[in-house]
Amino acid sequence: MEQTFPILEGKVAIITGAAMGMGEATARLFAEAKAKVVIADFNEEKGQAVADSIKQDGGEAAFVKVDVSNSEQVQKMVQFAVDTYGKLDIGVNNAALTPDDKPAAEFDEDYWDRLMSVDLKGAALCMKYELQQLIKQGNGGSIINISSVSGFRPQPDNIAYVAAKHGVVGMTKVAALENGKYNIRVNSVAPGAIDTPMLRGALEQFNLNEEEYAPQLSLLNRFGQPREVAQATLWLASDASSYVTGTTIHADAGYTSR
Repeated sequence: MEQTFPILEGKVAIITGAAMGMGEATARLFAEAKAKVVIADFNEEKGQAVADSIKQDGGEAAFVKVDVSNSEQVQKMVQFAVDTYGKLDIGVNNAALTPDDKPAAEFDEDYWDRLMSVDLKGAALCMKYELQQLIKQGNGGSIINISSVSGFRPQPDNIAYVAAKHGVVGMTKVAALENGKYNIRVNSVAPGAIDTPMLRGALEQFNLNEEEYAPQLSLLNRFGQPREVAQATLWLASDASSYVTGTTIHADAGYTSR
């Protein structure tokens, strides 16, 4: 059985989009590493179930419902973490919508606005209020924004998603530049093809075969598992990466190296 060392013991972490997929895997791994985890998600039923499951397994977790595109709700999310656990140490900004599926000449303007409000503005709002709390506390901290390989390589028919994820990479660098003086590290993780409900839905939608499609997206000829992305996020959240800021870890099995 895989052993997770308690490298986040005494730390409090907010993880958005934690009701499923990579967010859920990150929340579970952080709890195994002895962090106190705030499960933040718009899906109350699934988010609460994740928090309850973590507690049943001996971890510490609490759920808060949040729409990350809403500034007031994001502020309340951060305050919930402080009210519940006394402080904040780590923010993992993972919430995102399903990528769009139209070419640049035909993109859906309404969906563009929706996706930008969650994937880009939502991540920015989370980072804004996490930073304010960390600066106020004066003890440093770590923020990890979840980007994508789409933040580095263009994908057809995903103009909104690609633009948003490029934006996440850019704002990560700005925040790192501004907040190093507070000992606050800001980094991102760029997952590749990860076996999540979002990816499975895309495979079904476009009638794609995993065995044939995975080698196109991975030098390891397989899809990644959510926990493999969570491991990269865990390292950035921990003191093991204490001299790392303003960068991106590509958890993509070499996709962006081609």
